Amino acid sequence: MRLSRGIVCECAGASACPDGSANGTCTTQPGGYCFATVEEVLDDGGRLDLERTAGCLPPDESGFMQCKSSQVPHQHPKVIECCSEADLCNRRLRPQLAEPPPDDAPPAPRPAAPAAPPAPALLVAIALCVALVAFIAAFLLLFRRRRRGCKRPPSPPAVSHHTEITSGSGSGLPLLVQRTVAKQIQMVESIGKGRYGEVWLARWRGEKVAVKVFFTTEEASWFRETEIYQTVLMRHENILGFIAADIKGTGSWTQMLLITDYHENGSLHDYLQTVVLDTHSLLTMAYSIVSGLAHLHMDIFGTKGKPAIAHRDIKSKNILVKRNGQCAIADFGLAVRYVAERNEVDIAPNTRVGTRRYMAPEVLDEKLDVGNFEAFKMADMYSLGLVLWEMCRRCATGDKAQYVDAYALPYYEHVPPDPSFEDMHAIIVAKGIRPIIPSRWLASEPLAALSAAMAECWHANPPVRLTALRVKKTLAKFHNEPVAKLV
Repeated sequence: MRLSRGIVCECAGASACPDGSANGTCTTQPGGYCFATVEEVLDDGGRLDLERTAGCLPPDESGFMQCKSSQVPHQHPKVIECCSEADLCNRRLRPQLAEPPPDDAPPAPRPAAPAAPPAPALLVAIALCVALVAFIAAFLLLFRRRRRGCKRPPSPPAVSHHTEITSGSGSGLPLLVQRTVAKQIQMVESIGKGRYGEVWLARWRGEKVAVKVFFTTEEASWFRETEIYQTVLMRHENILGFIAADIKGTGSWTQMLLITDYHENGSLHDYLQTVVLDTHSLLTMAYSIVSGLAHLHMDIFGTKGKPAIAHRDIKSKNILVKRNGQCAIADFGLAVRYVAERNEVDIAPNTRVGTRRYMAPEVLDEKLDVGNFEAFKMADMYSLGLVLWEMCRRCATGDKAQYVDAYALPYYEHVPPDPSFEDMHAIIVAKGIRPIIPSRWLASEPLAALSAAMAECWHANPPVRLTALRVKKTLAKFHNEPVAKLV
């Protein structure tokens, strides 16, 4: 019987026990498994020895497939057993390797000699069949290798040292180093799930990192996000720091991993629900978000230039809050690039369409010109206006900062929690409704400037909207001035 809570398992072996495990035990997630495995290894003297390992497995498909992995032949003899009925149930598990076939088995009887050699015509026919089968097998193997090679992430420019990971001009580690990093990752705990997959807190070389594990159906999102992160000159302090990407699999299961910096404050959406901002914090966060978006939208010309990029899914859940109070933009699975040399928009073949609540009117009305890159940038600016509105609600104003609104999503009073395409079209396009700007914002100078900017950002006519660089310059006038922190 599967338990609704995690169970305690014995853990043994350096790779099986998580960091900080107490008394040689680990605790599974609800529905997880305890395991014990025995593997034939070579000791220091070159002799064969049996090594026992025990620990915890996750409840998802990867844990289930590992429990069944004994059914697949291994290069080195290995057997695994799993249990989930009680705490420390794997202490009683004693997996046994299969007995090898005896060496003294009697030799197979020799076939009787043919009565007469086959005719020459039959030999020629057999040779032709063998050659045809070999040709077809070679062709299929070559086709599979080429197809698999296309799915690998593009090779980033090489960097010379680990300290250059966070440099201002780099775009990630070399491809071979990225695959090495992926093998060194130690998963700690799941910290979030979405329609694309799951995000895990993990450790690499003793440091915390975030690992985004994509569903196999979201391969296009993984490939596009990897491609965008590895764009030359992509790195910016307000764009989520990229470390590595890789595909891991054994033939029976596949994991597409994206490894990035970890920010313990989580998304802006979660952060605003529990934290009240003062005007200084609001301006710091707003300025950092628009700085990151301006860097994305900007193209840099040169030998190693950067193409202009539009995000296409700007929302508070795709913005992370850093420890220093700034923000970083994340999730580039829907991003598009503008290739200036060919004057064309590079749109990834992806089934995802973005978040309906944050869609611009022209997207909801299906009138966005996909051949015009400026249209994608202006759709980003509409979404940015809604994010600024969410932040301003959580900024305290008045004497002793006594006025603040509860956190709410844009259009919360008009549409259900998970609005349909038709719900959003009815209020945004048909009725032209926009979020309400309270009078208290207009009485506070920084909020008044933000209110004016957001109103221009969500204008129904895309060419009228402000650019990211224009909003950044507007906020810079307040951001650079010393602002007293409210209590």
